[in-house]
Amino acid sequence: MRTFMFRLILLIAALGICVLADDASQINELVLANHILTMNGVLDAYGHVSVRSERNPNHFFLAHHIPAGTVTRDDIVEYDLDSKQVGGKQRTGYTERFIHGEIYRARPDVMAVVHCHSADVIPFTVTNVPLRPMIHMAAFLGGPIPVFEIRNTGGVTDMLIRSPELGRALAKSLGDNTAVLLRGHGAVVVAPGLHVVAGRSYYLSVNAKVQQQAIALGGGKVTYLDPGEARKALPQDGYERSWELWKQQVAQK
Repeated sequence: MRTFMFRLILLIAALGICVLADDASQINELVLANHILTMNGVLDAYGHVSVRSERNPNHFFLAHHIPAGTVTRDDIVEYDLDSKQVGGKQRTGYTERFIHGEIYRARPDVMAVVHCHSADVIPFTVTNVPLRPMIHMAAFLGGPIPVFEIRNTGGVTDMLIRSPELGRALAKSLGDNTAVLLRGHGAVVVAPGLHVVAGRSYYLSVNAKVQQQAIALGGGKVTYLDPGEARKALPQDGYERSWELWKQQVAQK
């Protein structure tokens, strides 16, 4: 009996170590994603990126209320889908953490979320010109990207997603798309992992910039990706080559 209990204790301890190791790996990647997205100009002092916990899909990891470019392992907080902190030292969270919690609740397929304020994207949130995939690296956009109008849910606000109600409304606007724009505010991008969400967020901004340039040329019709082209170009390589390059660039800073 003692031998059995001893083995059981060892097994439980081993499982605990594996859980901690899994968390540590995800947290390390999340810290790196914060620095990559800041380096690439996707995140400013107010944007944020999160990842769903592999250990508990009803939890996610997100830094506390600091600029993305300054995030370290000690700054990462675990949240539940109500965007409430789970354990650890209590930290002041991002005001808009409800973006993450409500999207993870509505979209079980989503494993990573980015909220950014890309200047190149903003014009498409305040005009009737839709953001559409024009370059192959942004094929994930699929078609015209929906725009979330906060007034429809919150009336006159400070434009921030400050509550679960606003988070749910934003998640509804996102639907099954890979991105949603926020009028006069920015964008939210979702993906099945951190590497992909970093690539999608970067090329969302690139596509927005070149689309504006193409329209500004004034040469007539702009040619966008055909739906079939978008489907075929969608897989890419999971942006793994980009991730490796960006990882090296961050390390050299």
